[in-house]
Amino acid sequence: MQGPFTGLQFPWLLFCPLVLSVSFSLGCHPRNAGFIRVTADSVALTHVRVIDGTGTSAKDDQTIIIQSGRIRDIGDSPAVPLNGIAQVMELRGYTALPGLVGMHDHLFYAVPPGDQFREMLPSFPQLYLAAGVTSVRTAGALDIRAERRMKERIEAGKVIGPHLYLSTPYVDPDPGSSENPAGYAKAVEDLISGGIDSVKVYTHARTSELRAVIQVAHRSGVHVTGHLCAIGFTQAALMGIDNLEHGLIVDSEFYSQPQPGACPEWWDTAAELARMDVHGPEIQRLIGTLVEHHVAITSTLPVFESLSGTRVSLLDDRVIGLLAPELRVVYTTQKDVVSRRPDVVWGPMLKKEMEFEREFVRAGGLLVAGVDPTGWGGVIAGYGDQHEVELLVESGFTPEQAIQIATHNGAVLLGHADRVGTLSKGKEADIAVVRGNPASTISDIRQTEIVFKDGVGYDSAAILKSLAGKVGGH
Repeated sequence: MQGPFTGLQFPWLLFCPLVLSVSFSLGCHPRNAGFIRVTADSVALTHVRVIDGTGTSAKDDQTIIIQSGRIRDIGDSPAVPLNGIAQVMELRGYTALPGLVGMHDHLFYAVPPGDQFREMLPSFPQLYLAAGVTSVRTAGALDIRAERRMKERIEAGKVIGPHLYLSTPYVDPDPGSSENPAGYAKAVEDLISGGIDSVKVYTHARTSELRAVIQVAHRSGVHVTGHLCAIGFTQAALMGIDNLEHGLIVDSEFYSQPQPGACPEWWDTAAELARMDVHGPEIQRLIGTLVEHHVAITSTLPVFESLSGTRVSLLDDRVIGLLAPELRVVYTTQKDVVSRRPDVVWGPMLKKEMEFEREFVRAGGLLVAGVDPTGWGGVIAGYGDQHEVELLVESGFTPEQAIQIATHNGAVLLGHADRVGTLSKGKEADIAVVRGNPASTISDIRQTEIVFKDGVGYDSAAILKSLAGKVGGH
């Protein structure tokens, strides 16, 4: 009999100058020295605009004091004393925001044309960090052993990257196989004992298997998330799932020709969803159920935008220059293919998903954000997280609300809102410093220059320069 994690299905898979006072565990291994821009134990970021991650309006002329890896003080610049500060940074014209918390940020990539998947270690962790993503939940592993080793190396300071919260490989039975709830429960239990932070259930899981996985995970205090298909969102919520990936755009419960325990063709379900009214009783009832049962939704708008023939533009020149030559050629070809494809479903469905996410938040739901660098390869680590925030603003959220979704809300779902996700006294100093003002021009979020993780300031430009022409290469 096959083990629960054999024969995984991935059709589209939606999805320093070194100073002795800085511990190696904070990333100051000698090989990382060239990536580190700020190493002092106490640093003042002065006269900087602050978007604090709570959803409230940006505040001008603020000062943030970082000491021993934490935010010691934050407030109006004239009121924050600078006595005893080792390094003072004048940041007029810059904005500080919490490090992004990527909640669907794989460490692998869908190499165009989307039929093969390749681990991107250590380049993807570096890309996430350079883009201001300081915490990552992987939401599904391709090679869990390799990802564990990467997490250990980051924590030991041997390589740089965000805080990693690892998910299981995909709980995804082969279609037509016998149901195996006990097998999946045992496999998940073993993975949790090895240091897994969340369980990822995938499209072909049936009711008995999802129920068994939820029960064993919850006994260990571990959350379960799912990109489901054979099970609808309402049923999963009633069973106690904690999080659902991607949103309405993958929910099969409204499909007009369901077969029990089977996953219908995604194109067919999406085509029907695109014609539904988000304000109608069916979808409003779904939203009410999700909110009542405290089920979070992960927004992954960039990967769906990449499927829309009229919007295949995410990988701009900044990103193309990072790709290895062999991947650049394949990507460019596939981008041309997608851009010429009729856009009768994905464009309208993207707008429908945006509307659904607004309604979900309006009803009190917890929306978190991720990028999901899969699909046909049209989204990539870090840059996709930034673009997700841009698309949330396009969806109707204010820039401050979009940043809250991409920072604080993720920290809440991870259970670490007491440590990260907002800029306030006592929190860990995970801070992205960007040139410009995302509160008025959200695209300025792309202009990340310094990323503090645990109080160490990394140089985004230096990281990206080291990766030029290497991402995705053999």
